[in-house]
Amino acid sequence: MKREVGHNFLAKLGKKRLRPGGVVATDWLIRHAGITKDSHVLEVACNMCTTSIQLAKQYQCHITGIDMDAKALTKARQNIKNAKLEEYIQVQQANAMKLPFADASFDVVINEAMLTMLNTAAKEKAVREYYRVLRPGGVLLTHDITFTKEHMHELLAELRETIHVQVEPLPVPRWEELFYGVGFAKVAHESGDMSLMKLSGLIRDEGIWGTLRILKNGLKKENFPQFKKMYSFFNTSGKDLQYIAVCSRKPD
Repeated sequence: MKREVGHNFLAKLGKKRLRPGGVVATDWLIRHAGITKDSHVLEVACNMCTTSIQLAKQYQCHITGIDMDAKALTKARQNIKNAKLEEYIQVQQANAMKLPFADASFDVVINEAMLTMLNTAAKEKAVREYYRVLRPGGVLLTHDITFTKEHMHELLAELRETIHVQVEPLPVPRWEELFYGVGFAKVAHESGDMSLMKLSGLIRDEGIWGTLRILKNGLKKENFPQFKKMYSFFNTSGKDLQYIAVCSRKPD
């Protein structure tokens, strides 16, 4: 079986929402952002720009998207063009831990499903960069994986083997400590069941026809072993994992 990174594999199957909490978590973040048409938004690890496109359609705000994956940015540019949103969204290749932007450049920074993939030192380095480029009073919106039970070492090892990424999710208190420790003055969060591979979550995030397309592609001979492995994990032992959406506000 070819070992593909989980989110790349799901994108290949046709999944557009590649975040652990799906549209529910993303919409919670957006409701807490206070975005207007005058907001300057940075999306870090924008991937195919699904969230940026949603924001541009809702608010007609200016958005900069960055990602390290050149192939994902190619898809993002095509998605932006198809949505006729080139006026509002620009994307470029850049590193989250060394952002090519001046201090206090953005009102909102949004970063979904990336911090989980970094080790502790890298998490802090990235969040310090987000804090730096935010204007006073600005907000950081993050969306990641969490858990509530103790002694999760075996489960996390199984997660890493399933999605082929050395992820390091944190329990809720440690996510809060990360943001407060960097200097954010107010941290609010919401958590719940992951929707990534649950049938109800797939239908909610992708619609009926999108879900059928994903299932059809997942059942193809070349895709089925990894699809089965991921589907089985997230609907059995992986049910103890949750999404966490966090809104952290920089002091005025």
